[in-house]
Amino acid sequence: MAHTSDPFFRTFHALRIKGFAKSETIAEVADLPCTIVDEHLAGLQDRQWAMFREARQLWQLTPVGRDQHGVALAEDVGVGGLRNALRLPYVSFLQLNERFKVLCGAWQLKAGEPNDHSDASYDGGVVTQLVGLNEEAIPVVASMGAVLDRLAPYGPRLANTCKRVMNGEANMFTGVLCGSYHDVWMELHEDLILSQGIDRNREGSF
Repeated sequence: MAHTSDPFFRTFHALRIKGFAKSETIAEVADLPCTIVDEHLAGLQDRQWAMFREARQLWQLTPVGRDQHGVALAEDVGVGGLRNALRLPYVSFLQLNERFKVLCGAWQLKAGEPNDHSDASYDGGVVTQLVGLNEEAIPVVASMGAVLDRLAPYGPRLANTCKRVMNGEANMFTGVLCGSYHDVWMELHEDLILSQGIDRNREGSF
């Protein structure tokens, strides 16, 4: 049975994953209502674990908050059991990640030049490959969600964003800070890195 994370921790963890973000973005990553997330963020601010940058309407963790997140994360995942259970699907994810990086490069560049997306046939071929990769990724994410329930929402988010790419929203493939497929994929990767206590530089997975 999947481990259920405390809602307050889900907000705390979502902010750690994003680094800095608006409350609605944190709510999407945490898979919680915005009203609940706003309460959690206020609580984090009261504890001096988070700060709000009013000029840009962005939240971020304080240095103390980052330290406290490590403590809370250890309590959420435990020492070994959950992390061990994630290992096998994570290996599958890393294999998909290598292919995804190649696809991102193919979307951004065509024949070594920036892709202006004027060649519908070329773009269509790359999108077809993304759809295939997404179909492989969804059951992998589902298996992760069967271990940690807070990982399950990444599946529907990836599927929804993939549909937007299929419907012609070019920026939804590799766009930055816009909720693109790449954004969601990177959030999932960061979540898996944090949840398993992996040293990203030592592992070399980006």
